[in-house]
Amino acid sequence: MKIGLAGFAGSGKSTIFHWVTGVKPDPGRAQQGQSGNAKIPDERLDWLSTKFKPKKTTPASIDLIDTPGLLIDERRDNPRRLAILRDTGGLVVVLNGFSGGDVAAELRRFREELLFADLEIVSNRVAKLEDQSKKPKPPKEREADQQELSLLQRIVAVFEKGQSAATLGLNEDEEKAIRSFQLLTLKQELALVNIGDAGIGRPLPSELLQLAPKALAAPAKLEMELEELPPDDRQVFMSDLGLTASSRGQVVRDIYYAMNQIVFFTIGEDECRAWSLDRGQNAVEGAGKIHTDLADRFVRAEVVGYDDFHRVGSMKEAKTHGVYRLEGKTYIVQDGDIMHIL
Repeated sequence: MKIGLAGFAGSGKSTIFHWVTGVKPDPGRAQQGQSGNAKIPDERLDWLSTKFKPKKTTPASIDLIDTPGLLIDERRDNPRRLAILRDTGGLVVVLNGFSGGDVAAELRRFREELLFADLEIVSNRVAKLEDQSKKPKPPKEREADQQELSLLQRIVAVFEKGQSAATLGLNEDEEKAIRSFQLLTLKQELALVNIGDAGIGRPLPSELLQLAPKALAAPAKLEMELEELPPDDRQVFMSDLGLTASSRGQVVRDIYYAMNQIVFFTIGEDECRAWSLDRGQNAVEGAGKIHTDLADRFVRAEVVGYDDFHRVGSMKEAKTHGVYRLEGKTYIVQDGDIMHIL
């Protein structure tokens, strides 16, 4: 899954990118966006790997793209800067928590920029459809254009009220009709406050949590600086700052799950692997993540939940204790399922 790191210039967005992916920001790619990958730490996969001692262990991962920072005083270029985010699966909005500013107001401004960019792209399409309506067309094409125009006019109306298209309660056909627009305001979003050492241990503002209940805080620059110190010195500084461990792993996990992702496992002596799947997807879709042939020829899935497997210790014991299941095509995969596709 590709996730966009977004925010205003000066929020420390590229520092977050460097901290999470380990990829040093390249100034030459500042306007085009720079990609990096982050592995998802998972103690469950670690335990399975210790047990099976496979030749290979493969964690789930996310691809992150560091995008150009938005401008506060010169907004005309912001839609172009945001365009890079349209083919991402979700947004991590980096907020400046180290300069003493109002992070809730910053998040509101950022969301306004998303609305403005979406309004521009939808309004352009509305204008084109209105122009086409004046030209002769076959009845079926004219009817399809009118349906699209009516839907887009409803969306423009909510945008002009400062609301997202999500407030319309679109049905499945309507969602499909606007999918090609890749509306930014419909993407999964997580607010990440980039704090300095003064913010460690302090709760996030309640006003921000009202806007973004799952908002996170992380002292990214400080933690990168600590990682460069010798272990003994690092522990002393961490103790003085009230840090017990790096928050990087937890932040990566929180980003992953905030994007509506889950993990299922395949196990064996050759490989233990964590696979990413959208929450709510079924066993056939999970099989397709492994290989398209498994989805095409799917019969059933052998399933044991990780907690049950950890408790009983083997697939044989899972059958004995009644926690082994055979599931069909419509089974909704759960986070932590261990699956073998038949």
